[in-house]
Amino acid sequence: MAEEDAMNSGAASGQIELAIGGMTCASCAARIERRLNKIEGVTATVNYATEKAKVRFPGNVDPGDLIASVEKAGYTAELPEPPKTAGAEAADAGDEAEDDELRRLRHRLITSVVLALPVVAMAMVPALQFDNWQWLSLTLAAPVVTYAGWPFHRAAWINLRHGAATMDTLVSVGTLAAFGWSLWALFFGSAGEPGMRHGFEFTMTRGDGSANIYLEAAAGVTAFILAGRFFEARSKRRAGAALRALLDLGAKEVSVLRGGREERIPADQLAPGDVFIVRPGEKIATDGVVEEGSSAVDASLLTGESVPVEVGPGDRVAGATVNAGGRLMVRASRVGADTQLAQMARLVEEAQTGKAQVQRLADRISAIFVPIVIALSVATLGFWIGSGSGSAAAFTAAVAVLIIACPCALGLATPTALLVGTGRGAQLGILIKGPEALESTRAIDTVVLDKTGTVTTGEMSLVEVITADGVDAADVLRLAGALENASEHPIAQAVAAGAAERVGALGTVEDFTNIEGLGVQGIVDGQAVFVGRPRLFAEWAQHLPVDLDRAMTEAQERGHTAVAVGWDGSVRAVLTVADQIKPTSAEAIAQFKALGLRPVLLTGDNAAVARTVAGTLGIEEVVAEVLPADKVDVVERLQREGRTVAMVGDGVNDAAALAQADLGLAMGTGTDVAIEASDLTLVRGDLRVAADAIRLSRRTLQTIKGNLFWAFAYNVAALPLAATGLLSPMIAGAAMAFSSVFVVSNSLRLRGFKPLNGGVAATPVTGGRPREAARTAN
Repeated sequence: MAEEDAMNSGAASGQIELAIGGMTCASCAARIERRLNKIEGVTATVNYATEKAKVRFPGNVDPGDLIASVEKAGYTAELPEPPKTAGAEAADAGDEAEDDELRRLRHRLITSVVLALPVVAMAMVPALQFDNWQWLSLTLAAPVVTYAGWPFHRAAWINLRHGAATMDTLVSVGTLAAFGWSLWALFFGSAGEPGMRHGFEFTMTRGDGSANIYLEAAAGVTAFILAGRFFEARSKRRAGAALRALLDLGAKEVSVLRGGREERIPADQLAPGDVFIVRPGEKIATDGVVEEGSSAVDASLLTGESVPVEVGPGDRVAGATVNAGGRLMVRASRVGADTQLAQMARLVEEAQTGKAQVQRLADRISAIFVPIVIALSVATLGFWIGSGSGSAAAFTAAVAVLIIACPCALGLATPTALLVGTGRGAQLGILIKGPEALESTRAIDTVVLDKTGTVTTGEMSLVEVITADGVDAADVLRLAGALENASEHPIAQAVAAGAAERVGALGTVEDFTNIEGLGVQGIVDGQAVFVGRPRLFAEWAQHLPVDLDRAMTEAQERGHTAVAVGWDGSVRAVLTVADQIKPTSAEAIAQFKALGLRPVLLTGDNAAVARTVAGTLGIEEVVAEVLPADKVDVVERLQREGRTVAMVGDGVNDAAALAQADLGLAMGTGTDVAIEASDLTLVRGDLRVAADAIRLSRRTLQTIKGNLFWAFAYNVAALPLAATGLLSPMIAGAAMAFSSVFVVSNSLRLRGFKPLNGGVAATPVTGGRPREAARTAN
């Protein structure tokens, strides 16, 4: 019934999302996409990373026809369960399925590595070639080629049925050719005789190949490419983690008023109209309207404003924001999938699903290379039989073509460069998720920067103390700091912390009173002290002197928060509080510009604050006062203008924009949601690391491309020798070994990558993710 309802809903809306199974590479996604788009009126986008297809279709097309079309292409398709905001049982079920798939792939990889190592060693080291060693090689290689290599053979069969060729086809054909010829040579040739050794003459002569086995090529290639496939699958496993982390941010339990009594219930049981209590420090359980009480709410989760928002009766509040002040009574207005938090989750998912994935270079070349190799092998067989050289020599040459095309170095090209590049990145505080993250860096021309927590510290701090004539700043800080220290308000805490840092220990307060929305008052060292807005003093017929009033106005124009301080019947000073720019941000902006990137400051904070920060750092383009959905729109607008966009952020409200950007970079000191939605994670809160991350990504991608070029160049150069029957086992083994050694050596050069600022990660990365402070601020 649930599936029928989902189908009906999809048909009514003209849009549906299918969960796709069985894809092994980006070419599979392109094939499914072409198949769906052949249906009249259908527009489909298939994402290989998230394994989902977003399909728009006319009313006369049934969703069942879409599923049937995907299945005819050799893949599976089904309607995913509707998302749940609390228990997320469907997501858990999906996670278990993904874990099972990853577990099976891990088992195949371990099997192939353990068994292939001795096979390769015996083939390459003459001292290990004891009598009948070839039969031990066959025993060890058989499970590698059949069991461990099954995913490649299955994918190759699917490709064959649909007239396509990918990297899987090349791996399957090459390994099966090497294994099949080795079986023939062992059972019907002379390779199975006791005392058989691999020859070591550096001569090119034609032979029938009956004494040659290629088990090390079949087993080694399978193990190498399985390793790359495993790391890719593990990276894909994290594709949905941003959504899970986002939904986990909501409150788990809530105190609801029922029958005049407070009752603690799970947050997902709230219904519209329920009244619930939010105490200081608690998360607001769901979207609603304040019925009673007033407080400061940290809404940076949604708006990005660094200053908490004052709310009172009649004001709207959003779920998952934090109550930083007094007790609130809230009436729920939206729950479950209708909340702003759930809408943000949908934004992230849509951005990830719609994100164009660049097909891997190896797959694109394989689509051309594999048919050519197979055609050349068939042509070689026909030529030598037709020339009267005998079937044995003809088959030797034909199979040699397939074997030499088997991509040993190609299997190492991406995994080794990625392994060394990511390892060096980890030493520098840069975590790279996978090869897809690298492909975007070469074309990046615009870097969009979140403000709070990325360019700035994300924490309020005391900036200035402006005093009236004859007033000592130390006295102001001593009295104001002591009074503010008794308040839980974030601005008050910033003042108290700044005062304690400058004047030392703070005094005690008597008769402390919080005047809602205006400020605080109390007795400090026998003096009645007031700290707050000018209106607080106006109620006591006290007014700011002209110079202090001007200072407060100027501070507000700069986007700072200003409060007045007074005692003994007069206003004595103005304190300004602001989110400070990180000391390294200006240098980072200069590095971005040196890389040819155009910086854009994008923030939910007010325009005055954004312009001040941008002016200080030399950023010309500023977009301020935007909500999460607007952040995605800004990134999309830049992309429509032809720009390739990198996004750097750290907050929950950056997650969708990070996913939408061509390259997402998250601060590791930020939230899990931003980190999971990004392509690269910067362990430190230093923006300069973002410039190093782009440089390292570009260098790693260049290395991968160089590896792929030489791997294919080796194959192409050796194919004519194989086709003419001049490729002896020794030369084939030596050439293959040299190609692999070259690829590994080229990749190892990445270990010498140096950051521009000459620094290394303050905290070494050893597995877990070092965290400074998990904030929800933008």
